[in-house]
Amino acid sequence: MAAGNRVALAARSTSKLAALVDELGPDHALAIPCDVRDPAAQHAMVATAVAHYGGLDVVFANAGLGATAVGTERGEIENFHEMIMVNNFAVTVTCKLTIPHLKASRGQLILIGSQAGHVALSGSVYSATKWFIRGYAKNLSNELIGHGARVTSIDPGMVETPFFTAPKPDALRPEDIARAFLYIVDLPAHARIAELEIYPTVGAHHS
Repeated sequence: MAAGNRVALAARSTSKLAALVDELGPDHALAIPCDVRDPAAQHAMVATAVAHYGGLDVVFANAGLGATAVGTERGEIENFHEMIMVNNFAVTVTCKLTIPHLKASRGQLILIGSQAGHVALSGSVYSATKWFIRGYAKNLSNELIGHGARVTSIDPGMVETPFFTAPKPDALRPEDIARAFLYIVDLPAHARIAELEIYPTVGAHHS
């Protein structure tokens, strides 16, 4: 961890978590298996991270799920439910459980939105979940600003990740989002970014 940060990594995939801890080193990273759709699992995640590190300075809520079909009419109800549970409900649980710790540390809460939350995509439930994130970040900022805690939504265009099944050579890279994240985290306490849009320079894509 070149920036000197210590992180708690939460995800469903224990093998991927273990690989990240091996890469970053056990002194800098803690793996916490967690399905964010389960509030009890999130309670355990937060309790484990706080017990291990003594508090939270930054919380990054970046779990997300895409659509299986374009639009509402062609979409699948089960997919609608899962997207809303992961993209929205799980985020509200993360925020509720971590806000007390971020108020204590005057820390930062960073949510992953999308370029899809800035445009009207025909019938897109996924896009609607990202409009939610964009608005929710502003609502959270109003709730926390008086406590010295800051809230930002990072709203990227297409990013080359396993989110997509086919290669996306013109897309952003994960390290682009990491740089944006570190820029936000490294701001002095008197400055905040409400939302940060970061798009590929080639083409017009939606994550």
